[in-house]
Amino acid sequence: MHNSMKKIIVIILASSFALTVMGQDTANIKPASIAFKIGVFNFKKTPITDNASETVLQGGLQYLKGITQHLDLMMNLDFASLKYPFYTSSKIGIPKTNEMYTALDASLNYKLLTDEHKLVPYISAGLGLASIKNNYYTAYAPLGLGLQIKAKQGSFINILSTYRAEASALTKMHYNHSISYTLPLKLREKKPVLLPPAPVVSDDDGDGVVGSEDDCPNKAGLAKYHGCPIPDSDNDGIDDENDKCPNVEGDIKYKGCPIPDSDKDGINDEADKCPDISGLSRYEGCPIPDTDKDGINDEEDKCPTIVGIIGNHGCADLQPMINELASYLKFESGKVVVNKKGYAGLDALVVLLQNNATISLIINGHTDNTGTTKINEKLSLKRASVVATYLVKKGIDMKRISQKGYADTKPLADNKTLKGRAQNRRVDVEVIY
Repeated sequence: MHNSMKKIIVIILASSFALTVMGQDTANIKPASIAFKIGVFNFKKTPITDNASETVLQGGLQYLKGITQHLDLMMNLDFASLKYPFYTSSKIGIPKTNEMYTALDASLNYKLLTDEHKLVPYISAGLGLASIKNNYYTAYAPLGLGLQIKAKQGSFINILSTYRAEASALTKMHYNHSISYTLPLKLREKKPVLLPPAPVVSDDDGDGVVGSEDDCPNKAGLAKYHGCPIPDSDNDGIDDENDKCPNVEGDIKYKGCPIPDSDKDGINDEADKCPDISGLSRYEGCPIPDTDKDGINDEEDKCPTIVGIIGNHGCADLQPMINELASYLKFESGKVVVNKKGYAGLDALVVLLQNNATISLIINGHTDNTGTTKINEKLSLKRASVVATYLVKKGIDMKRISQKGYADTKPLADNKTLKGRAQNRRVDVEVIY
């Protein structure tokens, strides 16, 4: 087995030299490089050996130097801690604890492509010597396949798998799979780029933009504007680079933008006395005022200085006053006659109606629960009619007055007492705005 392996190695090396001796360009030959590598050793079981097998991690260093464009010299120094699985026939027992394993080999790598390519497959073959605890030495012949991946600045990543054949009595056949990152010992110097001398050009305005490229040859400008000054698109005297509103004429105070209108009421903030509240120009940008603070603005409030209600167009609510005047409209049992206090209240009500021509009244008649419902319905309506008739006689338009009779359905007090029934025999008046 040893003789056949040696023949294979010799054939591979001879073929590599034969393919690479012609037309070499030293500029494309790999410079001396160093690499750090990690990998695994795999000692496979075989029928000839005992049942021992070992797969362990290894680390090491790698040296590479190009010989030709297609041929590199590679040297590997490997370290591992393992139980070396000697053959049982070697009379050396398999170690019971891990021992230091050191291996040094030299190989030739034949590359199918040159280093200028991104991916370069190659064949590797060589010879090596390993030491186990510095007591035993084993020779081996690594033969394998690899892939070189181009990185930056002349660096490479190498992925390599080798079959390490037995080349001495104590050697145990095994595999080594590794990956390494190669750095050149000296980075390639970039050739300086020689530029032709710049032609002499004219620049009449001295702005650094040559005449052939200067759209404003007689006015100093900037290259970014083709030799012209910074533009002022809206002609407001503020150039576009300092103008936050370059397409709208503005003021320098507002960095080229128009005077703002914060409340969007069409009145700019400088003329707006209420810049944060939408208003009207006739109130200098403020909302329509509400002098009496009754929630009705002065333009809609007929009584702008008196707190009022919406129903009475901003004027005071008349219902409490009318309730007071109607409180005197009480009747004897079964009667429809208005007493003196009642007429005094009605006279005051006439004045109120005359002073408030837009209001109307609903006059509601009521009874106590004495008598039948049919009688009380008629009686309550008559009481309302008496009051309405009096108001009309005093000059109030009958269209402003309506009447209703509720009999005893809406008592104010308890009908079980004389006092309660007296209060329920009444007329009340409801204002309609």
